[in-house]
Amino acid sequence: MNDLATSGFHHITMVSTDATRTLRFYRDLLGMDLVKKTVNFDDPSAYHLYFGRGLGDPGTILTFFEWPRSRRGHWGVGGVHHLALGVADADAQLKWKRRLTDAGVAVSGPLDRGYFSSIYFADPDGQVLEIATHGPGYDIDEPADALGQRLVTPPAERLPEGRDAGGIAEASWPEPVDTITDDMVLSGIHHITGITDDLERAHDFYTEALGLRLVKRTLNQDDAKTEHWFWAHYDGSEVSPRSSYTLFGWPGSSYIARPGAGQTHHIAFRARDADEQLAWQDHLRSLGVDVTPVQERSYFQSIYFRAPDGQLLEIATDGPGFALDEPSDGLGRDLMLPPWLEVSRSAIETSLTKLPTRG
Repeated sequence: MNDLATSGFHHITMVSTDATRTLRFYRDLLGMDLVKKTVNFDDPSAYHLYFGRGLGDPGTILTFFEWPRSRRGHWGVGGVHHLALGVADADAQLKWKRRLTDAGVAVSGPLDRGYFSSIYFADPDGQVLEIATHGPGYDIDEPADALGQRLVTPPAERLPEGRDAGGIAEASWPEPVDTITDDMVLSGIHHITGITDDLERAHDFYTEALGLRLVKRTLNQDDAKTEHWFWAHYDGSEVSPRSSYTLFGWPGSSYIARPGAGQTHHIAFRARDADEQLAWQDHLRSLGVDVTPVQERSYFQSIYFRAPDGQLLEIATDGPGFALDEPSDGLGRDLMLPPWLEVSRSAIETSLTKLPTRG
C-alpha cells in the first residue's frame, strides 16, 4: 500500500469554445470568483481562465482552456461524465434550480442519492454539471469506520421506477432568486464522476498510485445494472471534503471518451509542496507509470500521467498560489503572463478577445 496519500482534488480543467460565454456562466450565473486570467502556457493563443473560492483554494478550482475551433467532445471510458459542485443543503439547492431555470438552463432533479441530493444541468459547451448537498454522507448505510466493505443496493425509491417523477420536476424555490445568498455559495468540487472499463483495475490504480481509499460500492441509481464505486481521502473514520472520485463501471466497453468542447481535459490532485510532488513522481515511476517531468505553471508545479483507462491526471502543488503576481484583492482583474511570455504580451493581447468585467 502506498504510504503517500493525496488529500484530494487540486483542480479540474475543461474545454470551452467561448471564454466570454464561459465567464458569464461560471462567474455571473454560478457566482464563482475569477481568480486568474492568463493563457495556456503550452498554447499562448488560448485563454486559460481559473475560477475558484477564496484565493483559489485547492479543491475549489475550475479551469478552462478556450479553444474556439474545438469539436464537441463526449463522455465515455477514460473520461469524466460529470462534475459535482457542493452546496449547503436542500433549500439552497432548490434556490439554484430556480435561478438556473429562470436563466433558461434546463435542470433535472432534485434526486435523492442517499449520500446527498443532486440537481443536474449543463454548461454552454455541454459539460454535465451537478450541484450536490454536503450530506447526509457515506455512513447512512455502512459504519463510518468501515466504508466501502460491501456492495450496497440502493432502495427502490431511489431508482427510476420508484421515483415520484412529477413531484421531482415540480420541486423548486417559490420565488425568483436574483441574488446568490450565503447558503447558496458553491463550496468547490463535491465529487467528480468518470467512466472506466474495469473497476477492479481502477481500484488497484487509485489506491496504489494515489493513496485513495474505497468508501462506497453501490449501483448507478439511474441504471442499476452498472456498478458505481467511490474513492476518497479517508482516514478510517472521516471522508475528507473535495476528495471523492467516483467511477461508473462499463466492463469491456469500447465507447471511449472523445476530447473536446464540453469535456474535461484533466483532473488534478494535490501535493503539499514540491518535495512531496517529487516523491509522487518517484512513486509513480516505481509502479511503471509514465509520468512527465515537473512542469512550471507559475501558481503551482505539475506532473502528468494517465490512468489505465486513459484518463489524464495531474498532481499539482498547493503553492505558491494565485496571489503570486497580483494582489489578493485584485485576483482575475488583469491578464497575467509568466515571465517567459511577457516579451510577447502585445501580440498575445491582440490575439485574445477582450473579456467583460462583472456587470
